[in-house]
Amino acid sequence: MLKVGVLGAGHLGKIHLKLLNQSSKYNLIGFYDADKENSEKIAAEFGYTAYNDLDQLIADVDVVDVVTPTLAHFDVAKKVISAKKHLFIEKPITNTYEEAEELIKMASKNSVKGQVGHVERFNPAFRSVVDRIENPMFIEAHRLAEFNPRGTDVPVVLDLMIHDIDAILSVVKSEVKSINASGVSVISDTPDIANARIEFENGCVANLTASRISMKNMRKSRFFQRDAYISVDFLEKKCEVVKMKDAPAEPDEFAMILQNAEGVKKQIYYDNPSVSPNNAILDELETFADAITNDTTPIVTLEQGAKALKIAKEVIANF
Repeated sequence: MLKVGVLGAGHLGKIHLKLLNQSSKYNLIGFYDADKENSEKIAAEFGYTAYNDLDQLIADVDVVDVVTPTLAHFDVAKKVISAKKHLFIEKPITNTYEEAEELIKMASKNSVKGQVGHVERFNPAFRSVVDRIENPMFIEAHRLAEFNPRGTDVPVVLDLMIHDIDAILSVVKSEVKSINASGVSVISDTPDIANARIEFENGCVANLTASRISMKNMRKSRFFQRDAYISVDFLEKKCEVVKMKDAPAEPDEFAMILQNAEGVKKQIYYDNPSVSPNNAILDELETFADAITNDTTPIVTLEQGAKALKIAKEVIANF
């Protein structure tokens, strides 16, 4: 079991503490939170060991799970890597792309593994179809959330849209060519609604919409590729694959057949892949443990987290 410590015990930090404490792959040593009152309250309520000294916690563990506010990511991550400890860090990886680049160089120099908490990669619906997403040429993503004051200190792009940016970058094997975007601030000092059109060198176009002042929650993405349409509902954890194949000479009477202007006939097939329930946060933490133990590449590397941040920042710059 890997000895792990958690930095930050806010809303998400408490979830991480609970899951790490349950995990068979980690031994939860303790946690550090800058808010002493909150730290004492959590220690008393759950029995976790609260550290008063951040450096001491880092020294006592093999892995550090950083769940602090984004602005603190860079400074604490530098301490973790300098101490040659493996780093799990919540998204976005850092506040600026330059900070992320520095962490990547430090991690390489210190032979430290790092993973970024882009949890939607571990969403069971996405995992069920990700292997079927092959060379998508048009992608549409909607991520809408009801208003929650928590998170409004950053633009909606870094709060919500970055999830879809990372997922899309993981399936589109091409560099970004251009970005057009617009954002509107409604009740926050930073944009609450944003739309981005990302064009890739290979011709793929991704249209992303994110809002944190919606009347209902929605997290859906649709991927269009040659002879197939794949939809993923990240919220309901459902997925659907619609495929087209050349129609047989004598199709079944109930078959759905499409014919284009050239007379080519295609038959439509519907597939609802089975989705295995999971705890996505526990999965991302435990696959990181596996990567450390087996000396393999983490599923969401620091480089990938940095790339998602870079594109997110370019979206914001285009408002």
